[in-house]
Amino acid sequence: MYSQKVMEHFTNPRNVGEIPDPDGVGTVGNPVCGDLMKITIRVKDNRIEDIKFLTFGCGAAIATSSMVTELVKGKTLEEAMQVTNRAVAEALDGLPPIKMHCSNLAADALHEAIKDYLSRNDGRKAAGETYEGAPGDREVDERGGGSR
Repeated sequence: MYSQKVMEHFTNPRNVGEIPDPDGVGTVGNPVCGDLMKITIRVKDNRIEDIKFLTFGCGAAIATSSMVTELVKGKTLEEAMQVTNRAVAEALDGLPPIKMHCSNLAADALHEAIKDYLSRNDGRKAAGETYEGAPGDREVDERGGGSR
């Protein structure tokens, strides 16, 4: 049912925890399934210098949170905002269709953390504050491969 990568990120998640006094915080949840994700970021020179997550949820929710941190650590804010739900699912070699909402949460929490950082630093035009999310957010591919 789950790929080897999903199982690896579930049993050995990366970047677990919370950054003290973070530059940005993103918290999202899905009331239907009960998953809750919190991502904290440290930004330096317009790059995500550090990122950590806390997730309450199923194995897929933990795996997608872990993968999102790996995908964006060291990236610019612009690059991180372009991480889509599909990219998270593809990086994990896919998710079962019933678990696709988990990848939506991981990307959403990341985007919320970046938006929070930008709102705290409104004098800085570091990453284009007009971002509304990455392309393809929320559209779920019926095959379980992510958003379209």
